[in-house]
Amino acid sequence: MRPKAVFAMSPGSLVGQLFTAEMLAELQALADIDPGVVVTELDDAGRAALEGAEIVLGGWGAPRIAVEDAPALRALVYLGGVAVTCLDTPERWAERGLLAANARTVNAIPVAEYALAMILLAGKDAFAVEHRYREQRALPDREHELTGIGNYRRTVGVVGLSQIAQVLIELLKPFDLDIVAFSPSLTPARAEGLGVRMASLDEVMATSDVVSLHQAVTPATIGQIDARLLASMRDGATLLNTARGAVVDQDALVRELRTGRIRAILDVTEPEPLPRDHELWSLPNVTLTPHLAGSIGTELHRMGANAVAEVRRFVEGAPFEYPEQIGGRR
Repeated sequence: MRPKAVFAMSPGSLVGQLFTAEMLAELQALADIDPGVVVTELDDAGRAALEGAEIVLGGWGAPRIAVEDAPALRALVYLGGVAVTCLDTPERWAERGLLAANARTVNAIPVAEYALAMILLAGKDAFAVEHRYREQRALPDREHELTGIGNYRRTVGVVGLSQIAQVLIELLKPFDLDIVAFSPSLTPARAEGLGVRMASLDEVMATSDVVSLHQAVTPATIGQIDARLLASMRDGATLLNTARGAVVDQDALVRELRTGRIRAILDVTEPEPLPRDHELWSLPNVTLTPHLAGSIGTELHRMGANAVAEVRRFVEGAPFEYPEQIGGRR
């Protein structure tokens, strides 16, 4: 007998964005699930939908489900980064033996792809050159005006060793770049395995042509990229942030950017969005994108396909490919 499964996310229209018709058909072959039923809140209808459900396919905006809300639940397949965001009192769920999987590894792919693209464009100084080209409406003198740019034997600094950072390092390997990395958890053996040069945070910031940030937000990393580190960056270097805005001292960054000495590509800021009159909107050496790096559009289907695969593993009695421990460390 197929186990009962239910979607939990908000808005309910996310189901249609995450899953193609073919994926939904495959899900229905694996489990008793109605794509038209989505738990967006724990009202009477939401609790009724969860009754008897053994599998929840959760997404962002899902309500926090308590043990009493879904007494038959055995597996949570989350289409975002942290499955426990769907759970009320995760410790109680851990005691129940709930199995969980998340899509953090899958979502790392588009973020790393975005970072790769921006690193290569930064090496070409593509954004500044485009602006000058638009203003002058004439070809630049390549031999005199564009002599300091390019991606051959440049240094890319990676701060943090998240899954995104690890995917990015792999994507950078085909290029003639020196990759230098800092993370408190990085060891010489691990650096050798990754094919990067291990360095201190100070060295990464001071020697890189592009610094790509990938550290998690913790008490130790809030404002970690401070005025001193920003001042140490090479003239013409670029700071790329796809992590979180809070890891950078944003006021110090603005002060450094005002000089025109460095550049910044920011997919994240603090807050999001910035106030309409914030200086980062108007600085010519800043590229702002609206938290675009993560899965979006067709990339959401990768997350849907991963969720279907995880449901298949559960139904067949196999372990999740991307498990998450609940009720403790992830």
